This record gives sequence, C-alpha cells and structure tokens, in this order.
Amino acid sequence: MENRIAAMMPLLNEKQRRLFLASEAKAYGWGGVSEVSRLSGVSRTTIRTGLIELEGGEAIDVSRVRKTGGGRHCVEDNIPNLQEKIHEIVDASTYGTPEKVLSWTTESLRKIQGTLLKEYRIKVSFKTVGTVLEDMGYSKQTNQKMLQVGEAHPDRNAQFEFINNKAKQFIEAGEPVVSVDTKKKENLGNFKNNGAEYRRSKDPRKVLDHDFPIAELGKIAPYGVYNLNHNTGFVNIGISHDTAEFAVESLSRWWETLGKHTFQKAKKLLITCDCGGSNGNRLRLWKHQLAQLAERIGLEIHVSHFPPGTSKWNKIEHKLFCFISKNWQGKPLIDIKTAVNLIGSTTTTTGLKVICQTDSTQYELSKKVTDEQFNVLPIIKIAPFESWNYMLIKK
Repeated sequence: MENRIAAMMPLLNEKQRRLFLASEAKAYGWGGVSEVSRLSGVSRTTIRTGLIELEGGEAIDVSRVRKTGGGRHCVEDNIPNLQEKIHEIVDASTYGTPEKVLSWTTESLRKIQGTLLKEYRIKVSFKTVGTVLEDMGYSKQTNQKMLQVGEAHPDRNAQFEFINNKAKQFIEAGEPVVSVDTKKKENLGNFKNNGAEYRRSKDPRKVLDHDFPIAELGKIAPYGVYNLNHNTGFVNIGISHDTAEFAVESLSRWWETLGKHTFQKAKKLLITCDCGGSNGNRLRLWKHQLAQLAERIGLEIHVSHFPPGTSKWNKIEHKLFCFISKNWQGKPLIDIKTAVNLIGSTTTTTGLKVICQTDSTQYELSKKVTDEQFNVLPIIKIAPFESWNYMLIKK
C-alpha cells in the first residue's frame, strides 16, 4: 500500500487523491484511515470526507475538482463597499494628465490600509489595497512634469478641502455639481490624430503630411460640462472664439438639455472650474454672464475655482476629456459632424454618457463689462478665499 500511495499521489489532482486514499483506507479495514494518513501525510479529515463521498451513493462529478463555490472568496465579495471606501480616501489626492485615462495617487498603500482600519473598521492587507487600486484603473507611474513654476499657493490644499466638502454637501442634498472647462482646440481636416486604431495589417489610414489649419474648415473649441452627481457629460462644440460668453452659453445649454430635467427641484448649482481661460476668476464678463444665467434659470449659482497651476485636479479632465481623447485616438476629425459623433459615442465601463451639440454662434473678442454694470451684479463673496469662491443670486 505504501508503494501504491507513493506512485499514485503525484499523478492525481486534489479530488482524485482524496477518493484514492479513501478507497485504500476502506480496503485496509479497521484502522485504515489512520494508517493511510500516516503513509500519505494527508489528514484523517480529508480521508473521511473521501469515504463519505464513496459511500454516499450519489454520482460523483468527475468534471469538477471542488464543489461549486469552493475556494477562497474574493475580498470584494466579503467587503462589498471596499472599492468605494478606497476611492473616497484617494480621490482628493488623485491626479492625471487630461489625455491619459489612468490615474495615480500620492498616498502609499500602507497609509490607505491604515485609514481603512481607522475610519471604516475595514481590515485588509496593503497588498489587497494595491490589487483593488489596479482594478480601479490606478497604476504606478514614472515622474511627470506636473509641478507649477514657482511656489505653490499657500492656500492650495485648503481650497481643495473647501471644494471637496462643498461638493459633498451639494450632492448629499441632491443639488447639481458640475466641473467645467474647455478642451484644447482641434484642427478640422484629414490631419493625424495621436493614438492608434485597429485596422487591417499594412493598411494604415492616410492623412495629410502637415498640420497647417485649413481656413474653410477652421478649428473647434469643445467646452465640457461634467456632472459629478450622475457621471454624465455635455460638450458644446464652438466654431468661434473661446470667450466667457461662450462658456456660460455652454452651461445654459447643459441646463436646458440635461440639468433642468434631471434636477427638477434644484434651488442652487455648484460650478467648479480653473482660475484661467474663459471661466477665469478675474473675468468680469464670466461673472456678468453667470448673473444673467442665474436670473434666467432661477438658481443660486455657486462658483469655486481651483488654485492657479492645479487644473489637473479638475474632475472634467480625468472623468470626461481623457475618455473623449481615447475614443477618437487615431481618427482624423475630418469635419465637425465627425467630431460630434466621436464625442457623443464616448462611454466608459462606469456608465459615462455624453451628449454633444454644435454651437455656430460667432462670439466677439474683448467684450467689456463697465464698472457700472459690474458693480450692480448680485455677487456674494464666500470666505475664507473670496477671490476663488462666490455666488450669484437672483435680483
């Protein structure tokens, strides 16, 4: 028996070994379980389980080694909200370039592990945290040129916390929160678009050998509005100048197309945006147009700007724009219809949906707001960072 066990054990899988040893113990008679256990090194419990299977009288499924549901369960099955909690911890420290889908965090795995245990009473290993982060789209990255020139603003992190807390309050109250910005301008025409697409072997798409704009086709300026409440995007494609008037018109179109139907009981709206561009915190025209929008749609409009040099933390960059770039990579933007179709067809596994429209209005450059017009605007500054946070109310 000892020779048979030594010869057969390496050739059998887990289930076959259990049944083989059980049959040897049964043939040995009284004391067979202990003797087979001594010779094979397999526990008596395993051998007894095999005996039960042999004597059960039921057909043995030889196609499976273990019963259905056997083996160690995935950690997410035991802790269903694990991804959600890890996301909450790393969300404020997450950043990425607008053109990349992957994100990364400055938090260490052990620090996240400690926060999970301290704040949520969730006990997992730091290796499990790393696995979950990879499943969520995070990865280790090399150094990137992300640091602004000169000293970071001393109130930068405090403003991040202010925006984060205010956005949470609005979302919990069912009020809309949007992140806005203009994606970089794109030339229309049969130009090379960065990235690659699947085509038949040795049949690359032919494009022009230069990138000079074609006057009759021009450029497009996609202004995006990303809704944090429901993971939806709206893009207004302008063919004119990227002005504050264009930015607020894009917000107005978002409200008429999506906002007022989704948030029928809304009383206020929070807009998060950069400090520069067409929605800069120093632009009088931006605030003048927002005041008119607040009066027209009947909402109290709150605005919070990200500090200078921190536009990469703006949600729209890595929740909407990067996926649009991925969707149209390798595909020339032949005309505005192609751009609209590619933006509108952008989706993600997390349920992102995007609506895209064309704005053919010609917006005037250097439009001025006089002191008299600006001084009567219903603007209320919000402490402690009044240049970055304010609201516009109905008169």
